[in-house]
Amino acid sequence: MTKRRILVVEDERLIARDIAMQLDILGYEPLGPVHTGERAIEVAGQLLPDLVLMDVHLGSAMDGIEAAQVIRGQFDLPTVFLSAFPGESNSVRAQLAKPAGYLSKPFEDYELRDTIEAAFDGR
Repeated sequence: MTKRRILVVEDERLIARDIAMQLDILGYEPLGPVHTGERAIEVAGQLLPDLVLMDVHLGSAMDGIEAAQVIRGQFDLPTVFLSAFPGESNSVRAQLAKPAGYLSKPFEDYELRDTIEAAFDGR
C-alpha cells in the first residue's frame, strides 16, 4: 500500500522535524519540511502531496493562511492548519482557505492521526 504523502510547512525547524518524525511513525510519508509560505506553494506544485500540514504563523512575508489559499486555488490540495496561538481572528481568516482541519500545538499523536484521517475522509 502506498503511503499518503504529507507536506510539512513549519518555520520552527525543531518542531518541523518532530512533526515529520510523528508522521513517519504514524505510517505517512512526510515531505519537506519547508519553512516559508512562498516555498510551500512551490513545493506543493512540484510534489502534489496528498495533504499539507501548514503552520498559520510563518516567519516570512506570506503567512500560512495566504499560502494555503494559493495552494487550494492552484492545486486543490487539502490543508490542515497548525497553530500554537488559536484565536478567533485566525480561525475566521483560516476559513477563507477552506481547511480540511485545524490542530492546536502542542498535539498528541492520536490527535494528529485523527485530524489527518478526517481530512482524507472529507475529501
